[in-house]
Amino acid sequence: MDVSIIIVNWNTKDLLINCINSVYQTTKNLAVEIWVVDNGSSDESVKTVRDLFPEINIIENQDNLGFAKACNQALEQIKGRYAVLLNTDTILSDGTIETVADFMDKNVKVGICGGQLPNDDGSKQNSIANIPNLSTELFSKSLLRRFFPKKYPGKEQDITNPVEVESVIGAFMAVRKEAVDETGLMDESYFFFFEETDWCVRMKRSGWSVFHHPDIKVYHLQGQTAKKVHIGARIEYWRSRYIFFKKHYGMITLIILKTGLMFKLFLSLASNLILSLITAFTNKKAAERSKLYITILCWHCLGLSKVYGLRGRQGG
Repeated sequence: MDVSIIIVNWNTKDLLINCINSVYQTTKNLAVEIWVVDNGSSDESVKTVRDLFPEINIIENQDNLGFAKACNQALEQIKGRYAVLLNTDTILSDGTIETVADFMDKNVKVGICGGQLPNDDGSKQNSIANIPNLSTELFSKSLLRRFFPKKYPGKEQDITNPVEVESVIGAFMAVRKEAVDETGLMDESYFFFFEETDWCVRMKRSGWSVFHHPDIKVYHLQGQTAKKVHIGARIEYWRSRYIFFKKHYGMITLIILKTGLMFKLFLSLASNLILSLITAFTNKKAAERSKLYITILCWHCLGLSKVYGLRGRQGG
């Protein structure tokens, strides 16, 4: 077996079927197996996959276990030399799997490889990520990319050749099985967000490199799962960010991060409330942002414990 495709699904049946079809339609010259890990979907995702693709390996969870834990369930059973992790809201372009496998065959120290993620209209998304630090989290990432492009590469740059990077976006990520065996599985402390970033950090510490390959095009209908439970997704982002900083930087840096983020959050909430008052609460975007900011503040007041919808039957 050359490549094992791993797709984690949670109530995105139509996206999942389109993603699977794109794997079959664009992969011609490699032995490929597909693993679907379903996290307690209620939209008949599992039944539909079994009916349409009986050859696919399915792991059916009763609850939403999160992205990292679901991926790990498949990673422990795959037969491929490489694992390709796909979001359900991705569509592969022709030759994607062959290109990434060929590149990693020829570059034996590459542990993780990502590709360019276009939107469905062909415009570029950010497909390269920096390892989070106080600068990236407390200042504007777009300004950092604009003024320090070498240190903070982004979609504004025209990258034409494979390049080593700090981290890649996990919507499409090819991983060498040997590197997984040496470095370990994903950290299941992360429920959603930052798990791939943490993995890249650990891979690099183990001596493996992380690359972005611009010739690999994977269309990404960005954040379709997260959009269904927007507030829950944002809470999980904050939670995972705190986990990452505590793990990799320690408590002092985490305290500085929280203090800076709280200051930014209060400023954002105040500006949106003022905008709502000026517009007599007719500005729906300002009202939605205010609701989000208030919910995040409440989450902090509750001791970072309450879950807002993303964890399915596990939600609190």
